[in-house]
Amino acid sequence: MNNNPIGFFDSGVGGTSVWKEVIELLPHENTIYLADSKHAPYGRKSKEEIVRLCIKNTEYLLSQNCKLIAVPCNTATTNAISYLRTHYEVPFIGIEPAIKPAALKSDTRKVGILATRGTLSSKLFNDTQKEFTQYVNTIEIVGTGIVELIEAGKKDTEEMRDLLVGITEPFMISGIDYLVLGCSHYPYIKGMLQELLPTRVHIIDSGAAAARQTLNILKSQNLLNLSSTAGKHFLYSNLQIETLDSLTSEIGNREVSLLDF
Repeated sequence: MNNNPIGFFDSGVGGTSVWKEVIELLPHENTIYLADSKHAPYGRKSKEEIVRLCIKNTEYLLSQNCKLIAVPCNTATTNAISYLRTHYEVPFIGIEPAIKPAALKSDTRKVGILATRGTLSSKLFNDTQKEFTQYVNTIEIVGTGIVELIEAGKKDTEEMRDLLVGITEPFMISGIDYLVLGCSHYPYIKGMLQELLPTRVHIIDSGAAAARQTLNILKSQNLLNLSSTAGKHFLYSNLQIETLDSLTSEIGNREVSLLDF
């Protein structure tokens, strides 16, 4: 069981930002990553559709004997993680926007949140926001079009920059000092966002925290892979593999393939 892979699924390639954090912290773990790019972005779908897709992804990863399943997709976590934890025995790692640390650290008491519509409208997100932002003003912006450009391999283009100029304008006007990235795709545009925003703005995401939580769960359930060899990584997309391959090219011992799921 300890040598079984950690499973990951995301509404496309974005979750590889979290996957990289996990394999950096846990280099001996084997992994399987599912990029459900055919149905990206999840943020535009109904809760019922999101849950259905999450069940499909989970069932595949369980068929591959995954010992733990990480859900890097914020929209999937906020809409479906409760259902998954209720209906399956395998541990799940969910990802939520890092609202708490941003709210606690903000000096201006103004925090920006960039996320999908599906995340911002979810009950879990709103419950978290209410708990930690009583004394902080939050400026919530839907990142319309960002996921689609990243999925198309256009994260470092003028088209992306033009899109982000409009998206970041409300953050500039409001005077935020923290920007929370509430989508697994968005760390891939962190550099461009930092160029567009004032230097006082700190940009944070949940990837490192998710990796630490993965380690904690594996330890507590005696599921750590104790091998001294590097893990093997199998990454799959159900649409096209070019972007997935490009975003993960620096990682060794991996295979990237097309899979119908």
